[in-house]
Amino acid sequence: MPGKPLIMTFPVTATSHTLADYRARGGYATLARVVAGMPQEEIVKTVTTAGLLGHGGAAFSAGRKWSVINLRDGQPHFLCANADEGEPGTFKDRWILEHAPHLLIESMLIVSYALEVRHAFVYIRGEFDLPYRRLAGAIDEAYDAGLLGEGVLGTGFALDLVAYRGAGSYVCGEASGLLSSLEGKRGYPRNRPPRLTVQGLYKRPTVVNNVETLANVTGIVANGADWYRSFGTAKCPGTQLVSISGHIAKPGVYEVEYGYPLAKFLYEDCGGMVGGRKLKALIPGGISTKVLTGAECESVTYDHQSLGAAGSSCGSGGMVAIAEGTCMVRLLQVLLRFYHHESCGQCTPCRDGTGWMHRIIDRIVAGNGRLDDLDRLLEISRRNDGTTICGMGDAAGYATVGILAKFRDEFEYWIEHGRSRCDGALEIAAHA
Repeated sequence: MPGKPLIMTFPVTATSHTLADYRARGGYATLARVVAGMPQEEIVKTVTTAGLLGHGGAAFSAGRKWSVINLRDGQPHFLCANADEGEPGTFKDRWILEHAPHLLIESMLIVSYALEVRHAFVYIRGEFDLPYRRLAGAIDEAYDAGLLGEGVLGTGFALDLVAYRGAGSYVCGEASGLLSSLEGKRGYPRNRPPRLTVQGLYKRPTVVNNVETLANVTGIVANGADWYRSFGTAKCPGTQLVSISGHIAKPGVYEVEYGYPLAKFLYEDCGGMVGGRKLKALIPGGISTKVLTGAECESVTYDHQSLGAAGSSCGSGGMVAIAEGTCMVRLLQVLLRFYHHESCGQCTPCRDGTGWMHRIIDRIVAGNGRLDDLDRLLEISRRNDGTTICGMGDAAGYATVGILAKFRDEFEYWIEHGRSRCDGALEIAAHA
Protein backbone atom coordinates (compact mmCIF):
# COMPACT_ATOMS: atom_id res chain seq x y z
CA MET A 1 0.00 0.00 0.00
CA PRO A 2 2.06 2.98 -1.20
CA GLY A 3 1.65 6.30 0.55
CA LYS A 4 -0.05 6.85 3.90
CA PRO A 5 -3.54 5.35 4.20
CA LEU A 6 -6.64 7.47 4.81
CA ILE A 7 -9.45 5.06 4.03
CA MET A 8 -7.89 1.61 4.28
CA THR A 9 -6.88 2.21 7.90
CA PHE A 10 -7.86 -1.13 9.33
CA PRO A 11 -7.12 -4.75 8.39
CA VAL A 12 -9.78 -6.62 6.48
CA THR A 13 -11.25 -9.42 8.55
CA ALA A 14 -14.32 -11.61 8.32
CA THR A 15 -16.20 -9.06 10.44
CA SER A 16 -14.62 -5.76 9.40
CA HIS A 17 -17.88 -4.70 7.73
CA THR A 18 -19.91 -4.97 10.93
CA LEU A 19 -20.98 -2.22 13.30
CA ALA A 20 -19.20 -3.83 16.24
CA ASP A 21 -15.86 -3.83 14.45
CA TYR A 22 -16.33 -0.31 13.12
CA ARG A 23 -17.19 1.06 16.55
CA ALA A 24 -14.21 -0.74 18.07
CA ARG A 25 -12.04 1.37 15.74
CA GLY A 26 -13.73 4.58 16.88
CA GLY A 27 -16.50 4.52 14.33
CA TYR A 28 -19.34 7.06 14.68
CA ALA A 29 -17.36 9.09 17.24
CA THR A 30 -16.98 11.84 14.65
CA LEU A 31 -20.72 11.77 13.95
CA ALA A 32 -21.44 12.13 17.65
CA ARG A 33 -19.23 15.24 17.81
CA VAL A 34 -20.92 16.67 14.71
CA VAL A 35 -24.54 16.23 15.81
CA ALA A 36 -23.69 17.56 19.27
CA GLY A 37 -23.64 21.00 17.71
CA MET A 38 -20.87 21.49 15.15
CA PRO A 39 -21.85 24.39 12.84
CA GLN A 40 -22.95 23.17 9.42
CA GLU A 41 -20.87 25.82 7.67
CA GLU A 42 -17.77 24.59 9.49
CA ILE A 43 -18.13 21.12 7.99
CA VAL A 44 -18.42 22.44 4.45
CA LYS A 45 -15.55 24.88 5.01
CA THR A 46 -13.30 22.13 6.40
CA VAL A 47 -13.90 19.85 3.42
CA THR A 48 -13.43 22.74 0.99
CA THR A 49 -10.19 23.85 2.63
CA ALA A 50 -8.95 20.25 2.67
CA GLY A 51 -9.22 20.23 -1.12
CA LEU A 52 -11.13 16.95 -1.36
CA LEU A 53 -11.67 16.20 -5.05
CA GLY A 54 -14.27 13.92 -6.56
CA HIS A 55 -12.93 10.38 -7.00
CA GLY A 56 -15.43 9.27 -9.60
CA GLY A 57 -13.60 10.78 -12.57
CA ALA A 58 -14.40 14.49 -12.78
CA ALA A 59 -12.11 15.51 -9.87
CA PHE A 60 -14.33 18.49 -8.99
CA SER A 61 -14.04 20.04 -5.52
CA ALA A 62 -16.53 18.34 -3.21
CA GLY A 63 -16.77 21.35 -0.91
CA ARG A 64 -17.46 23.74 -3.78
CA LYS A 65 -20.24 21.48 -5.00
CA TRP A 66 -21.82 21.40 -1.55
CA SER A 67 -21.54 25.17 -1.10
CA VAL A 68 -24.14 25.69 -3.85
CA ILE A 69 -26.83 24.24 -1.57
CA ASN A 70 -28.79 27.03 0.10
CA LEU A 71 -29.60 25.82 3.61
CA ARG A 72 -32.38 28.35 4.00
CA ASP A 73 -34.25 27.90 0.73
CA GLY A 74 -37.13 26.01 2.37
CA GLN A 75 -36.74 23.07 -0.04
CA PRO A 76 -35.96 19.43 0.73
CA HIS A 77 -32.37 18.53 -0.10
CA PHE A 78 -31.12 15.10 -1.19
CA LEU A 79 -27.78 13.28 -1.05
CA CYS A 80 -26.91 10.34 -3.27
CA ALA A 81 -23.81 8.17 -3.17
CA ASN A 82 -22.94 6.96 -6.64
CA ALA A 83 -22.11 3.27 -6.21
CA ASP A 84 -22.91 2.36 -9.81
CA GLU A 85 -19.32 1.37 -10.47
CA GLY A 86 -19.58 0.24 -14.09
CA GLU A 87 -16.36 1.61 -15.62
CA PRO A 88 -14.41 -1.43 -16.90
CA GLY A 89 -11.28 -1.91 -14.82
CA THR A 90 -12.65 -0.05 -11.80
CA PHE A 91 -13.56 -1.90 -8.61
CA LYS A 92 -12.28 0.26 -5.75
CA ASP A 93 -15.71 1.48 -4.56
CA ARG A 94 -16.74 -2.15 -4.30
CA TRP A 95 -13.92 -2.61 -1.78
CA ILE A 96 -15.42 0.08 0.46
CA LEU A 97 -18.92 -1.36 0.18
CA GLU A 98 -17.71 -4.85 1.04
CA HIS A 99 -15.27 -4.04 3.85
CA ALA A 100 -16.14 -0.58 5.21
CA PRO A 101 -19.83 0.16 4.59
CA HIS A 102 -20.18 1.93 7.95
CA LEU A 103 -17.46 4.38 6.95
CA LEU A 104 -19.65 5.39 4.00
CA ILE A 105 -22.77 5.57 6.19
CA GLU A 106 -21.09 7.74 8.84
CA SER A 107 -19.75 10.08 6.17
CA MET A 108 -23.18 10.35 4.54
CA LEU A 109 -24.71 11.17 7.92
CA ILE A 110 -22.17 13.95 8.41
CA VAL A 111 -22.76 15.39 4.94
CA SER A 112 -26.53 15.14 5.38
CA TYR A 113 -26.29 17.01 8.68
CA ALA A 114 -24.23 19.74 7.00
CA LEU A 115 -26.58 20.12 4.02
CA GLU A 116 -30.00 19.77 5.71
CA VAL A 117 -30.67 16.41 4.02
CA ARG A 118 -33.52 14.30 5.38
CA HIS A 119 -33.45 11.48 2.81
CA ALA A 120 -30.27 10.02 1.30
CA PHE A 121 -29.67 7.22 -1.17
CA VAL A 122 -26.93 4.84 -2.22
CA TYR A 123 -27.46 3.97 -5.89
CA ILE A 124 -25.68 0.65 -6.21
CA ARG A 125 -24.98 -1.37 -9.34
CA GLY A 126 -27.49 -4.18 -9.70
CA GLU A 127 -24.81 -6.79 -10.42
CA PHE A 128 -23.14 -6.15 -7.05
CA ASP A 129 -24.32 -8.99 -4.81
CA LEU A 130 -21.95 -9.12 -1.84
CA PRO A 131 -21.48 -5.31 -1.77
CA TYR A 132 -25.24 -4.83 -1.68
CA ARG A 133 -25.75 -7.40 1.06
CA ARG A 134 -22.96 -5.88 3.15
CA LEU A 135 -24.34 -2.36 2.66
CA ALA A 136 -27.94 -3.37 3.35
CA GLY A 137 -26.84 -5.22 6.49
CA ALA A 138 -24.87 -2.18 7.67
CA ILE A 139 -27.88 0.09 7.12
CA ASP A 140 -30.05 -2.26 9.18
CA GLU A 141 -27.45 -2.26 11.95
CA ALA A 142 -27.35 1.55 11.89
CA TYR A 143 -31.12 1.80 12.21
CA ASP A 144 -31.16 -0.68 15.10
CA ALA A 145 -28.45 1.32 16.89
CA GLY A 146 -30.26 4.65 16.53
CA LEU A 147 -27.75 5.96 14.01
CA LEU A 148 -30.37 6.33 11.27
CA GLY A 149 -34.00 7.35 11.31
CA GLU A 150 -35.55 9.78 13.77
CA GLY A 151 -33.45 11.22 16.58
CA VAL A 152 -29.96 10.19 15.44
CA LEU A 153 -27.91 9.53 18.61
CA GLY A 154 -30.70 11.07 20.66
CA THR A 155 -30.58 14.46 18.93
CA GLY A 156 -33.05 16.33 16.75
CA PHE A 157 -31.24 15.29 13.60
CA ALA A 158 -32.97 12.65 11.43
CA LEU A 159 -31.92 10.82 8.28
CA ASP A 160 -33.37 7.94 6.32
CA LEU A 161 -30.94 6.07 4.05
CA VAL A 162 -32.02 3.80 1.20
CA ALA A 163 -29.87 1.40 -0.83
CA TYR A 164 -31.35 1.42 -4.34
CA ARG A 165 -30.28 -1.24 -6.85
CA GLY A 166 -29.85 -0.22 -10.48
CA ALA A 167 -30.50 -2.47 -13.45
CA GLY A 168 -27.02 -2.64 -14.93
CA SER A 169 -26.88 0.40 -17.21
CA TYR A 170 -23.39 1.89 -17.62
CA VAL A 171 -24.93 5.29 -18.40
CA CYS A 172 -26.58 5.36 -14.96
CA GLY A 173 -23.13 5.92 -13.54
CA GLU A 174 -23.51 9.47 -14.88
CA ALA A 175 -25.05 11.58 -12.12
CA SER A 176 -28.13 12.88 -13.94
CA GLY A 177 -28.87 9.50 -15.53
CA LEU A 178 -28.58 7.98 -12.07
CA LEU A 179 -31.19 10.39 -10.70
CA SER A 180 -33.54 9.70 -13.61
CA SER A 181 -33.32 6.00 -12.80
CA LEU A 182 -33.80 6.68 -9.09
CA GLU A 183 -37.02 8.52 -9.94
CA GLY A 184 -38.26 5.39 -11.72
CA LYS A 185 -37.72 6.72 -15.22
CA ARG A 186 -35.54 5.51 -18.06
CA GLY A 187 -31.95 6.18 -17.06
CA TYR A 188 -31.30 8.96 -19.57
CA PRO A 189 -28.79 11.68 -18.71
CA ARG A 190 -30.20 15.21 -18.54
CA ASN A 191 -29.20 18.45 -20.18
CA ARG A 192 -27.49 20.90 -17.85
CA PRO A 193 -28.02 23.62 -16.72
CA PRO A 194 -29.79 23.56 -14.37
CA ARG A 195 -27.13 21.93 -12.22
CA LEU A 196 -28.18 19.02 -10.05
CA THR A 197 -27.39 21.04 -6.94
CA VAL A 198 -30.16 23.40 -8.13
CA GLN A 199 -32.63 20.90 -9.66
CA GLY A 200 -31.69 17.29 -9.10
CA LEU A 201 -33.78 14.45 -7.66
CA TYR A 202 -37.48 15.36 -8.01
CA LYS A 203 -36.25 18.79 -9.20
CA ARG A 204 -34.89 19.56 -5.76
CA PRO A 205 -31.31 20.49 -4.79
CA THR A 206 -29.26 17.27 -4.83
CA VAL A 207 -25.64 16.38 -4.19
CA VAL A 208 -24.31 13.30 -5.98
CA ASN A 209 -20.86 12.12 -4.92
CA ASN A 210 -18.81 9.03 -5.62
CA VAL A 211 -18.58 6.44 -2.81
CA GLU A 212 -14.86 7.01 -2.23
CA THR A 213 -15.30 10.78 -2.21
CA LEU A 214 -17.86 10.53 0.59
CA ALA A 215 -15.85 7.92 2.49
CA ASN A 216 -13.08 10.50 2.98
CA VAL A 217 -15.37 12.94 4.81
CA THR A 218 -15.28 11.29 8.25
CA GLY A 219 -11.49 11.38 8.39
CA ILE A 220 -11.33 14.99 7.20
CA VAL A 221 -13.89 16.24 9.73
CA ALA A 222 -12.24 14.21 12.52
CA ASN A 223 -8.67 15.33 11.82
CA GLY A 224 -8.99 18.66 10.04
CA ALA A 225 -8.12 20.14 6.67
CA ASP A 226 -4.40 20.51 7.41
CA TRP A 227 -4.15 16.80 8.20
CA TYR A 228 -5.68 15.89 4.85
CA ARG A 229 -3.50 18.36 2.97
CA SER A 230 -0.41 16.81 4.55
CA PHE A 231 -0.88 13.98 2.05
CA GLY A 232 -0.50 14.28 -1.71
CA THR A 233 0.54 17.48 -3.46
CA ALA A 234 -0.38 21.15 -3.04
CA LYS A 235 -2.74 21.09 -6.03
CA CYS A 236 -3.89 17.52 -5.53
CA PRO A 237 -4.11 16.69 -1.81
CA GLY A 238 -4.96 13.32 -0.33
CA THR A 239 -4.92 9.82 -1.78
CA GLN A 240 -6.92 7.76 -4.23
CA LEU A 241 -7.91 4.13 -4.22
CA VAL A 242 -6.58 2.51 -7.38
CA SER A 243 -7.91 -0.79 -8.68
CA ILE A 244 -5.36 -2.35 -10.98
CA SER A 245 -5.91 -5.37 -13.22
CA GLY A 246 -4.72 -6.77 -16.52
CA HIS A 247 -1.25 -8.26 -16.95
CA ILE A 248 -0.01 -7.10 -13.55
CA ALA A 249 1.63 -9.51 -11.11
CA LYS A 250 -0.26 -8.27 -8.04
CA PRO A 251 -3.71 -7.04 -9.08
CA GLY A 252 -6.01 -5.54 -6.48
CA VAL A 253 -6.97 -2.31 -4.72
CA TYR A 254 -4.23 0.03 -3.46
CA GLU A 255 -4.40 3.39 -1.74
CA VAL A 256 -1.99 5.68 -3.55
CA GLU A 257 -0.88 9.07 -2.30
CA TYR A 258 -1.14 11.72 -5.01
CA GLY A 259 2.30 12.59 -6.34
CA TYR A 260 3.55 9.00 -6.00
CA PRO A 261 5.82 7.84 -8.87
CA LEU A 262 3.73 5.76 -11.26
CA ALA A 263 6.64 3.52 -12.29
CA LYS A 264 7.41 2.73 -8.65
CA PHE A 265 3.79 1.81 -8.07
CA LEU A 266 3.68 -0.50 -11.09
CA TYR A 267 7.04 -2.22 -10.74
CA GLU A 268 7.64 -2.28 -6.98
CA ASP A 269 4.25 -2.25 -5.28
CA CYS A 270 2.38 -4.24 -7.94
CA GLY A 271 5.28 -6.51 -8.90
CA GLY A 272 5.57 -5.56 -12.56
CA MET A 273 4.13 -7.48 -15.48
CA VAL A 274 3.18 -11.15 -15.40
CA GLY A 275 5.93 -13.41 -16.71
CA GLY A 276 8.51 -10.64 -16.66
CA ARG A 277 7.13 -9.04 -19.81
CA LYS A 278 7.60 -5.35 -20.50
CA LEU A 279 4.82 -2.86 -19.99
CA LYS A 280 3.43 -1.97 -23.41
CA ALA A 281 0.67 0.41 -22.37
CA LEU A 282 -1.40 1.51 -19.40
CA ILE A 283 -5.00 2.63 -19.15
CA PRO A 284 -4.63 4.79 -16.02
CA GLY A 285 -8.18 5.57 -14.91
CA GLY A 286 -10.77 3.35 -16.54
CA ILE A 287 -11.22 2.76 -20.27
CA SER A 288 -12.57 6.29 -20.76
CA THR A 289 -9.07 7.69 -20.15
CA LYS A 290 -6.46 7.86 -22.89
CA VAL A 291 -3.83 5.14 -22.95
CA LEU A 292 -0.21 5.80 -21.99
CA THR A 293 2.76 3.92 -23.42
CA GLY A 294 5.14 2.07 -21.13
CA ALA A 295 7.80 4.69 -21.80
CA GLU A 296 5.46 7.54 -20.82
CA CYS A 297 4.74 5.87 -17.48
CA GLU A 298 8.39 6.13 -16.47
CA SER A 299 8.31 9.88 -15.82
CA VAL A 300 4.73 10.37 -14.58
CA THR A 301 3.56 10.76 -10.99
CA TYR A 302 0.10 9.67 -9.93
CA ASP A 303 -1.86 12.92 -9.68
CA HIS A 304 -4.25 14.88 -11.85
CA GLN A 305 -1.69 17.43 -12.99
CA SER A 306 1.04 15.00 -14.03
CA LEU A 307 -1.29 12.57 -15.79
CA GLY A 308 -3.07 15.50 -17.42
CA ALA A 309 0.23 16.81 -18.79
CA ALA A 310 0.90 13.32 -20.18
CA GLY A 311 -2.41 13.45 -22.05
CA SER A 312 -4.54 11.27 -19.76
CA SER A 313 -6.11 11.44 -16.29
CA CYS A 314 -6.65 9.62 -12.99
CA GLY A 315 -10.26 9.07 -14.02
CA SER A 316 -12.12 6.63 -11.82
CA GLY A 317 -8.96 4.98 -10.49
CA GLY A 318 -9.28 1.86 -12.65
CA MET A 319 -5.87 0.94 -14.08
CA VAL A 320 -5.42 -1.73 -16.72
CA ALA A 321 -1.84 -2.81 -17.34
CA ILE A 322 -1.13 -4.09 -20.85
CA ALA A 323 1.97 -6.20 -21.49
CA GLU A 324 4.07 -6.53 -24.62
CA GLY A 325 2.52 -9.05 -26.97
CA THR A 326 -1.01 -7.65 -26.62
CA CYS A 327 -2.76 -6.78 -29.86
CA MET A 328 -4.04 -3.21 -29.62
CA VAL A 329 -6.40 -3.77 -32.56
CA ARG A 330 -8.28 -6.43 -30.66
CA LEU A 331 -8.16 -4.31 -27.52
CA LEU A 332 -9.86 -1.42 -29.31
CA GLN A 333 -12.41 -3.86 -30.72
CA VAL A 334 -13.33 -4.92 -27.17
CA LEU A 335 -13.64 -1.30 -26.02
CA LEU A 336 -15.78 -0.17 -28.96
CA ARG A 337 -18.06 -3.19 -28.60
CA PHE A 338 -18.61 -2.15 -24.99
CA TYR A 339 -19.42 1.47 -25.83
CA HIS A 340 -21.80 0.48 -28.63
CA HIS A 341 -23.59 -1.96 -26.35
CA GLU A 342 -23.88 0.49 -23.45
CA SER A 343 -25.01 3.58 -25.38
CA CYS A 344 -28.46 4.51 -24.09
CA GLY A 345 -29.45 5.72 -27.56
CA GLN A 346 -30.74 9.13 -26.47
CA CYS A 347 -28.19 11.17 -28.48
CA THR A 348 -27.75 10.59 -32.20
CA PRO A 349 -23.95 11.14 -32.31
CA CYS A 350 -23.38 8.53 -29.60
CA ARG A 351 -26.08 6.10 -30.71
CA ASP A 352 -24.99 6.06 -34.37
CA GLY A 353 -21.35 6.97 -33.85
CA THR A 354 -20.48 4.14 -31.47
CA GLY A 355 -22.28 1.67 -33.72
CA TRP A 356 -20.42 2.96 -36.77
CA MET A 357 -17.08 2.72 -35.00
CA HIS A 358 -17.88 -0.79 -33.80
CA ARG A 359 -18.71 -1.93 -37.33
CA ILE A 360 -15.50 -0.41 -38.70
CA ILE A 361 -13.25 -2.15 -36.18
CA ASP A 362 -15.10 -5.44 -36.70
CA ARG A 363 -14.51 -5.09 -40.45
CA ILE A 364 -10.81 -4.45 -39.89
CA VAL A 365 -10.45 -7.52 -37.67
CA ALA A 366 -12.34 -9.60 -40.23
CA GLY A 367 -9.68 -8.70 -42.82
CA ASN A 368 -11.81 -6.31 -44.87
CA GLY A 369 -10.49 -3.02 -43.55
CA ARG A 370 -9.14 -0.09 -45.57
CA LEU A 371 -6.51 2.42 -44.55
CA ASP A 372 -9.04 5.26 -44.76
CA ASP A 373 -11.05 3.46 -42.04
CA LEU A 374 -8.51 4.73 -39.52
CA ASP A 375 -9.09 8.35 -40.50
CA ARG A 376 -12.82 7.71 -40.41
CA LEU A 377 -12.57 6.43 -36.82
CA LEU A 378 -10.75 9.62 -35.87
CA GLU A 379 -13.30 11.80 -37.65
CA ILE A 380 -16.24 10.10 -35.91
CA SER A 381 -14.45 10.57 -32.60
CA ARG A 382 -13.95 14.25 -33.33
CA ARG A 383 -17.59 14.80 -34.25
CA ASN A 384 -18.79 12.96 -31.13
CA ASP A 385 -16.65 15.12 -28.86
CA GLY A 386 -18.88 17.57 -26.98
CA THR A 387 -22.02 16.83 -28.99
CA THR A 388 -23.82 14.51 -26.57
CA ILE A 389 -25.69 15.14 -23.31
CA CYS A 390 -23.32 13.03 -21.21
CA GLY A 391 -19.67 12.21 -21.85
CA MET A 392 -20.10 8.69 -23.20
CA GLY A 393 -19.73 9.67 -26.84
CA ASP A 394 -16.61 11.61 -25.90
CA ALA A 395 -15.22 8.63 -23.96
CA ALA A 396 -15.50 6.26 -26.92
CA GLY A 397 -13.57 8.81 -28.92
CA TYR A 398 -10.89 9.27 -26.25
CA ALA A 399 -10.20 5.54 -26.19
CA THR A 400 -10.03 5.39 -29.99
CA VAL A 401 -7.92 8.50 -30.49
CA GLY A 402 -5.53 7.50 -27.71
CA ILE A 403 -4.87 4.03 -29.06
CA LEU A 404 -4.64 5.08 -32.72
CA ALA A 405 -2.27 7.93 -31.91
CA LYS A 406 0.27 5.59 -30.35
CA PHE A 407 -0.29 2.25 -32.05
CA ARG A 408 -1.51 3.15 -35.53
CA ASP A 409 1.19 0.95 -37.10
CA GLU A 410 -0.51 -2.16 -35.68
CA PHE A 411 -3.78 -1.21 -37.34
CA GLU A 412 -2.07 -0.52 -40.65
CA TYR A 413 -0.30 -3.88 -40.46
CA TRP A 414 -3.60 -5.71 -39.81
CA ILE A 415 -5.29 -3.94 -42.74
CA GLU A 416 -2.42 -4.75 -45.09
CA HIS A 417 -1.87 -8.37 -43.97
CA GLY A 418 -5.27 -9.41 -42.60
CA ARG A 419 -3.86 -10.47 -39.25
CA SER A 420 -2.27 -9.18 -36.08
CA ARG A 421 1.39 -8.24 -35.97
CA CYS A 422 1.57 -9.42 -32.37
CA ASP A 423 2.58 -13.06 -32.06
CA GLY A 424 0.82 -14.90 -29.28
CA ALA A 425 -1.50 -11.99 -28.55
CA LEU A 426 -2.52 -11.87 -24.90
CA GLU A 427 -5.99 -11.60 -23.48
CA ILE A 428 -6.44 -8.60 -21.18
CA ALA A 429 -8.73 -10.47 -18.81
CA ALA A 430 -6.54 -13.57 -18.56
CA HIS A 431 -4.96 -12.46 -15.30
CA ALA A 432 -7.38 -10.58 -13.09
